[in-house]
Amino acid sequence: MPVRPPRRPDRDAVLIAATGLLGGLALWFLGLHSRPLPAALPGRLSLVALGVMCGAELLRRSAPLTALAVGTLALGLDVCAGSLVATIAMYTDVVYAAVLYGRPSVAWRIPRVAEVLTVLGTLLAVAVLRKPEALLLGFGFGVLIVAPAWTGAGIRRHRDAARAARLEAERTALLAELDRREAVGAERARMARELHDMVAGHLSAIAIHSTAALSIGEPKASEEALTVIRENSVQGLAEMRRLIGLLRQAGGEEEPAATPRLDGVDALLAHARRTVRDDRFRFALDDARGPGPLPAPIELAAYRIVQESLTNAVKHAVPGPVTVRLAREGCGRLAVEVSSAYGDGPVPRAPGSGAGLVGMGERVALLDGEFEAGPAAGPDGRQWRVRAVLPVPEEVSL
Repeated sequence: MPVRPPRRPDRDAVLIAATGLLGGLALWFLGLHSRPLPAALPGRLSLVALGVMCGAELLRRSAPLTALAVGTLALGLDVCAGSLVATIAMYTDVVYAAVLYGRPSVAWRIPRVAEVLTVLGTLLAVAVLRKPEALLLGFGFGVLIVAPAWTGAGIRRHRDAARAARLEAERTALLAELDRREAVGAERARMARELHDMVAGHLSAIAIHSTAALSIGEPKASEEALTVIRENSVQGLAEMRRLIGLLRQAGGEEEPAATPRLDGVDALLAHARRTVRDDRFRFALDDARGPGPLPAPIELAAYRIVQESLTNAVKHAVPGPVTVRLAREGCGRLAVEVSSAYGDGPVPRAPGSGAGLVGMGERVALLDGEFEAGPAAGPDGRQWRVRAVLPVPEEVSL
């Protein structure tokens, strides 16, 4: 993998290097620099150290650890040749930049190393000079390397915390948007289920009886079919108004209408009898729920499952028994089962889209229940059976 070349120095690095170079040259020509150590290097080499330190400054952002290594060598040369304040000041900035911009695995160790070097330098100065003034050297070490290292570490910690907070805020905003979209999708699906379950039965009856009215030439039969069509049209409009009222006023102080409950299953069976108008169909209810109450969501889901199952039976079932069974099973669960005769019959009396079975499955899944639908063997031959088992909370089922 090829090594990427360092980035070009940024404007701050160029400005610091240029200021340090001009300041160091001014100090040199004014004679404001310390004397070289005895038996040390020539004093003019401090200008070389100044130039090298300026080059390290140019790398303070693009290669901070390399700049620290180069700057440390330049500082050693400067101390031996006669120190310039500009060189020392730029070195503190190099230490600061190495902690702030360097790799985390190395940058966090620099303050610890600076502290250790300061302690060792102070002890060595005291041991060699044996004077209290030697402590000033330790203070100088601290100002030179420890202070900028601590400053860089503190700023880096706050910068990382701010970056983490910003990422967490973006993550929270993303999750909120995903939750909003999921809530909108769930509400759209709920509205679609309610609209389908409330209106599909009435529209199916209208389709069946309008077909019969067009195909039968008897005035009395046509009048009866038109009567059923009118009844279902009125009921469908009432259900549509109820749904619109729920959508407009949901969350208000009063609900526009009561939620359907299982006590209305008899009315569903009566409606199915009027719709199919075929004596070979026999509708029956086996209600073994018991006297215990059920939560409104359970009753609504069970009611809609029975309603949609009877609608499908009216549209698709062959003549025969249609049985609705409601019972309590183990752990107080409510079992809803609708069976109808199944076999090779004529074309469906009204078209279907398959959304009914999907909607029933979604209702049961929302309540963590079990759902199955399909052909099954029965005492009267093959049947189409829809079965749903809905869990009931323990405090209600006891």
